[in-house]
Amino acid sequence: MSNQPIRATQIQVPNGELHIDAYLAQPTGEGQFPGVVVIQEIFGVNSHIRDVTERIAKEGYIAIAPAIYQRQVPGFEVGYTQADMTLGRTYKAKTTAPELLSDIQATLNYLKTLPNLTPKFGSIGFCFGGHVVYLASTLADIRATACFYGGEIPTMTPGGGEPTLTRTKDIKGVLYGFFGTEDPLIPNEQVDQIETALQDHQIPHKIFRYKADHGFFCDQRSTYNAEAAQDAWTQVKALFDQQLRA
Repeated sequence: MSNQPIRATQIQVPNGELHIDAYLAQPTGEGQFPGVVVIQEIFGVNSHIRDVTERIAKEGYIAIAPAIYQRQVPGFEVGYTQADMTLGRTYKAKTTAPELLSDIQATLNYLKTLPNLTPKFGSIGFCFGGHVVYLASTLADIRATACFYGGEIPTMTPGGGEPTLTRTKDIKGVLYGFFGTEDPLIPNEQVDQIETALQDHQIPHKIFRYKADHGFFCDQRSTYNAEAAQDAWTQVKALFDQQLRA
């Protein structure tokens, strides 16, 4: 299924009066395809996130990356400097779990209107997006979640309240987590807490730990780790293939 011809375009996802900018990539061939929601890092739907969205589409999925900062700053897209990081964290702090879940559900509802969609859904998210997809794994539509170095899952939830980890019992599908053991932003003890919660609530899961830093999947960051990224991509493809094509 890999390396299929695709088309990609900027679209808008309606959510009540809000219109969410999104990057949509899908195979151009005949057939029906499952959907995958791609959730950005704090840096917006930038070239890295668009590239991931296209890579997923080439594997035979309809992939869409909604702008989760739409409510704060439409069109936000930055690189990876310290100033960019500070700005991205500023907008992250203004998000809330109910709004994020609403926007992701709206994105799923948009995908359901596409004539070439098979109504089976997965999600993948990176950095803050990794946290967000852990949160969104509680949505009834999500069968498979790939959480890449999602920070603060055991310690907070966007907008305040009980940590997102307390929602583990409500996860509906299979969750794979990808973490770097050299990540200064996510202590290994927090990864242990995530794994324990998944085990305690009997959520189907796998946790992958690489000798790598934060952001190891992004080939535009200085912390990119090609070996870890390649293995993680293999695992993601297996997850989506097993859960969304059955």
